[in-house]
Amino acid sequence: MSPGNAHPSSWSAIINGTYNGDEIIAMGYPGVTSYLNANQATLGLPGAKVTHVWSQSKAISQQIALTAGIENVVENLEDMIGVVDAVFLSRDDPENHREMAKPFIDAGVPIFIDKPLCSTLEDLEYFSGEIANGKFIMSCSSMRYASECMAAKTELTSLGKIELITAVGKKDWIKYGVHMLEAIFSIMNDPKPISVINVGKPDGDIVKIDFEGGLQVTVHLFMEISGTFQLSIYGQQNWKQVNISNSYAMFRDNIIEFIRSVKEGKPRLEFYKTRQIIKTLIAGHESLKQGGKKIMINQ
Repeated sequence: MSPGNAHPSSWSAIINGTYNGDEIIAMGYPGVTSYLNANQATLGLPGAKVTHVWSQSKAISQQIALTAGIENVVENLEDMIGVVDAVFLSRDDPENHREMAKPFIDAGVPIFIDKPLCSTLEDLEYFSGEIANGKFIMSCSSMRYASECMAAKTELTSLGKIELITAVGKKDWIKYGVHMLEAIFSIMNDPKPISVINVGKPDGDIVKIDFEGGLQVTVHLFMEISGTFQLSIYGQQNWKQVNISNSYAMFRDNIIEFIRSVKEGKPRLEFYKTRQIIKTLIAGHESLKQGGKKIMINQ
């Protein structure tokens, strides 16, 4: 469990259909309890159950188990190998993903890695190589499955040729910029990014992305800013604003897609889509480090 990320409890509750709202609040996540309370009718996913949990401390693992009816707390993450069908690596600190995922990848256990998959090209090449060798690795932001994004996608033809998308969100580029990128790429059917420029500042990223075909995108991520995740899509004939706020629905649909993937034996999300997004994310970070230099994206 990484700081500020309640997915181990919330995603387990969505799957298992049971939760202890008071314990989740005690962990510091009253918002999670609120959306679980509001969506009790659709909690619980048939054919799947979270049965084991491991975290960086047994006390935290026991607390997570209590929040979502998880029966087994393990001492070592490797203890899950051979007794579970698949694993959620529910941490959003990408610098730890490779090390924590490797035992499961080596053992051939299907794994979903929380966004972002990684934050360095070296780690991206590692995951790409393992996938090329047939290993089951899936990773994305749940915004790919946001109902608001899917609704926007159905209206694209009425906007005409899309010339510009602007996106505004809160918090940092690496952990939250990936949300905005996933939403944009998904709505636009995963276009090919060409170049990235970050002309912002630390804790105030302003990133311009040019895509094949002429689409231009700007993403604005500020650590201290009000509002939710917003997209404005401008076409030659019309425009549309998209406010993304239903976290529960996108989480649930993301989890369902992973479970379906495990049953089908391979990720339903093609990896090149994740790879493009992570390359764009890394390029945005690198551009800021280099004072706003344009970074070309090599596929």
